[in-house]
Order: sequence, then structure tokens, then C-alpha cells
Amino acid sequence: MPANDQVEIIIIGAGVIGLAIAKKLTEGGHEVLILEKEKSFGMGISSRNSEVIHAGLYFAPDMLKTTLCIQGKKQLYDYANERHIPHKKCGKLLLATNLEECEKLQQIKLNAEKCGINDLQSLSKEQCKELEPDISAVSGIFSPSSGVIDSHSLMLSLLGDVESARGQAVFNTTINAIAHTSDGFLITTQDGFQIASKILINAAGLGAIDIAHMIDALDKALIPELIMAKGHYFSYSGKTNFKHLVYPVSFQGGLGVHLTLDMAGGVKFGPDVEFTAHEEYNVSPDLKDAFLQSIKRYFPEVDTEKLHPDYAGIRPKLSKDGKDFLIQFAGDHDIKGLVNLFGMESPGLTSCLAIADYVMEKLNANK
Repeated sequence: MPANDQVEIIIIGAGVIGLAIAKKLTEGGHEVLILEKEKSFGMGISSRNSEVIHAGLYFAPDMLKTTLCIQGKKQLYDYANERHIPHKKCGKLLLATNLEECEKLQQIKLNAEKCGINDLQSLSKEQCKELEPDISAVSGIFSPSSGVIDSHSLMLSLLGDVESARGQAVFNTTINAIAHTSDGFLITTQDGFQIASKILINAAGLGAIDIAHMIDALDKALIPELIMAKGHYFSYSGKTNFKHLVYPVSFQGGLGVHLTLDMAGGVKFGPDVEFTAHEEYNVSPDLKDAFLQSIKRYFPEVDTEKLHPDYAGIRPKLSKDGKDFLIQFAGDHDIKGLVNLFGMESPGLTSCLAIADYVMEKLNANK
């Protein structure tokens, strides 16, 4: 990348959200350059999650997470079908293992209906057993529009769309400084290269807050504190009878140690939630007992010998209880052409195409 080069738009971060925004903008005729510190795309949050396509059940009707998840879900299924990206609309069973949790289930259903989601089906104990014979539950709710997707194939397709529209991604690029200029922004990399842009989109995921602190003109009081929520996953070896996602009632900071499926029908459990001050991704075997205790509540015949430590991810949360996405534009920080995306955790994967539409719409409105 030559020094003192210039492009119209720079996007920092080649995760699923950065790639989706780049796709939208390049296909809209804009000149886009993606800068990524890792050696390839999607090596952060985007490759360390459950790969679930969420229905949008859990958040308040007026939240961005709700609106963008519901819009993005349909867009993602349509895009996956169009591009032959491996995915499966397998449906999700939300379950209650005691009477207290039955009330929480009904609250989830009522909230979903307020959000315009009207396809949830209430299930009796017997109906839960019919749907998933190995599950123990008092009652349940079935969400038919939930599913799973191969996130790597999704991101590969998005990057292909960007490059087909003459956008470019540059990897192994660490940013050292970002100056706000009269014409836009001047980015200096670790190697001393400088590149200017009129528009800067900070979609750096877990690193978005660090990137924001590099922007010299940005009021640092507008930058939220990063709360890192680490989630561990355990895989389950061998064949099982499971055909659907299985979610226990949610808890503070997460959705519980749930059961998800991969495209081959393999089962994995997670994530739990462990707030951490350090970015590291080890999965200790010592967590196995806690996982088993959680899993046995709804899968009592789980085989201890088949449960193995697998991988971990870290979510960039804005509070321990889980706030909305925070997407800042010029009206928020008074810097024309700057977009900061903070707290882009779940359901970011599901919402990625809708987030891209939202960013482009807001940029066009602020011209």
C-alpha cells in the first residue's frame, strides 16, 4: 500500500459486519478499502461464536438489536439461498425445566409478539419430548425461524462481493494513529504508511474502542468502556438424536449454556459467561463439571466422556446486563464522515446485512 494514498471510504475491521458494510457500499458505487490487523478475514468475534441465526426474541421492541436482527434474519436467509452458503433453518426449542422458568418463557413469547414475531409455538411437556426425545422440560416454546449458518462461507462470499465491486481488503495492517483533517481522515499504520479517506467506519469489533481512542478529534467521553465477556464452548463427540437448537431460559449476560448444531449435525454446548480483563481464548478442562451441571438440567443423559473442551470467544459488551448496539454518526460526535460501531455482539452475525443498510442510510442522510 503506497504512502499518502487516498480513498473515499476506509473500513477498519474485516469481520462479518465490516465485510457486510463494505459489500453494501461498494455495490452502491463507493470506493472502499478495508484495513484488517489479522492475516485474514473474520479471525476475531466473527469466527468465535455459535453461528446461530437468531429470531430476535429477547430484546425490547425499540432496540436496534431487535429491529436489525428481525430485518437481518430474512436478508441473511435470502442471501444464503442465493449464494448457496451452507445454512439450515432447523428451528430453536426454548425450554423451561421448572415452573418458575415457565413464567419466564411466557414473558419471552409476549415480548417477541410485541416485536412483531408471531410464529412462536407454545409446547407442553409431551410436545417438547416429541420434538426432542432426549430433552427433559416442563414446557417449551418453538421458534421455527431460528437456524445456523457457516459463518466462514458467509464471510468469504461477502469478501468476494466486495472485490467483484472493485473494493479491496488489506490484511496484516496495524493502525497507530488516526488524525481528523479538513478533508476527512489520515490513518498512519505501524509501518509508517499513511492513507487518507473522506469517510472512516470503525467496525473493529473487540478492538473498536481502542481504535476510537486513536482518533485525535473524538471526544473521549463519548467512547464507552469495554466489558469483555468470554464464552467457552464444549463439543460433543459421536452421533446424537438432536435436530433443533435447544436453549434454556436466559440469564444475566447471556442466553445460557445452550445446545447448537453445526452443518454436519454435530453438537456443541455453550457459551457460558466469564467477564475478563484479558483477551485470551483457552478453554480449561476444569470447566467441564460446571458445563455438565448446566447441561444435565435439560439433557439428563449427557455422556460425560463425550464432552470435550473446544473453543472460546469474547463479546464486546457495553454493560454486564447487555445494552443495545451503539452506532455513532456525525450527529453523535460532530465529526462528519465518522462511524463508530460499539458493542457489536450477538445478534451481530444475524443482523450484519441489515446493519450495512442502516449505516449506508445514515451516511446518505448526513451528506
